Amino acid sequence: MKTQGLSRAELVNTINRQEQQIAWMAHQIAQMKRLMHGSKRERFIPAPNQMSLPFEVGQQQESPAEKEQISYKREKKKKAENHPGRHALPVEEIVIEPTDKPQGAVKIGELITDELEYKPAELFVKRYIRPKYSIGQQAGIVIADLPTRPIEKAIAGPGLLAQILVDKFVDHLPIYRQIQRWKRWEVKLSASTINSWQEKTCELLSPLYDCLKQQVLGEGYLQVDETPIRVLDKNKKGNTSAKLSRATHQGYYWVYHSPMRKAVFFDYRKARSREGPKALLEHFSGYLQTDGYKAYDWFATQKDITLLSCMAHTRRYFEQALDNDKPKAEYVLTHIQKLYAIERKAREENLSMEQRHALRLDEALPILNELGKYIAQHNKHLLPKSAIGKAFNYAIERWDNLLNYLHDGSLEIDNNLVENAIRPNALGRKNYLFAGSHHGAHRAAMFYSFFGTCKAHGINPYLWLKSVLTIIPDHKANKLYQLLPYNFNPFIANT
Repeated sequence: MKTQGLSRAELVNTINRQEQQIAWMAHQIAQMKRLMHGSKRERFIPAPNQMSLPFEVGQQQESPAEKEQISYKREKKKKAENHPGRHALPVEEIVIEPTDKPQGAVKIGELITDELEYKPAELFVKRYIRPKYSIGQQAGIVIADLPTRPIEKAIAGPGLLAQILVDKFVDHLPIYRQIQRWKRWEVKLSASTINSWQEKTCELLSPLYDCLKQQVLGEGYLQVDETPIRVLDKNKKGNTSAKLSRATHQGYYWVYHSPMRKAVFFDYRKARSREGPKALLEHFSGYLQTDGYKAYDWFATQKDITLLSCMAHTRRYFEQALDNDKPKAEYVLTHIQKLYAIERKAREENLSMEQRHALRLDEALPILNELGKYIAQHNKHLLPKSAIGKAFNYAIERWDNLLNYLHDGSLEIDNNLVENAIRPNALGRKNYLFAGSHHGAHRAAMFYSFFGTCKAHGINPYLWLKSVLTIIPDHKANKLYQLLPYNFNPFIANT
């Protein structure tokens, strides 16, 4: 860079800009190293507040602690009761008599040893036999009707269909691996057959997917996030791993989570523009909680929508700025930690929504006011392109939205619940890399929605799907909501 002919002030400005660029590039390199080799956790542990005395203190001999003898009684539990879930499993009892038992021996007790064993899943043929009866030459033949099946004229039953889909979208087992497993049981299934079953199952469940969509979007509080998904594009060349990025299209799942209903809805779109959520949320009114992605800013201008920002994303910026300006970053992180301690207190004490709202106003609002004054006061002295400057600017731009969770006790402080709902898709990407088509990505969104909602309610996804596939062919269309995971009846599933 030419510096001849520049004044002292211009030289100082040039040096300052270069120092900012060097500091920003050093920060970027540190973040990349951390992403590749370091810890991904964002937990902040403040330094202990130890104050040194201004004078020396000699060691004092500690007086012996007084001892107090305490006695109590404790009920002794059986070993079997201490083992989680042991009674929920079937038990095969094997009685082993001693070989040298003398005649006339009297049994005085028994020793029980439990062994947890495994038996591979069982495939079997369910054969329906329908006798035919003749009732005369004119009346013809009488034969019973077949029970309604998920896919007519297909050999797959509801249990097999449910297992294939749970294996793929819950346990992230690609179809070709499932085919290899079926071969070990001497059952030959082709990929085209399984894909056909999946397509027919999606057609059967499509009305239920629309029902879930209506119920989730009908809530007055939603959390939204998006996650990428690669989709194979037949119009692009390249079918090797080296050419994968050129042979696939970058699509996105927009994920809508209802904390009140504990339900999740995945919506596939070809792009990350705001047109996707704008179309889906056309008639939405209420609270919308998002991260800092610019596409969401449009919703803040809508009169019927109150935008909430995510405190966890704000905390992330300050955690990344610890190496840049530790005192200021630690000050902010300590106050954010106090806010989360209030949320933890509300959960541990099982407070109602009204009680949580009152607790936040009493304890969280003063902390936020103090933190807001600190950020506003120090922001003007920071370099905008530095890590700490970016953290301060991020918080200032979204400060009102960060405080909006104080309006109602049903609102969350961050967007972590919807991010947790996205994790299964991230695991699936590592196993099957991409969706086979845009239509396939739409189908996957359906099952991610169903199974994500099952997980939120602690429901076995296999039992739920098998039950639904058995019931839905004959179920009334205006009562489909009864089959959604949060209305799931385990007694029906076991019949």
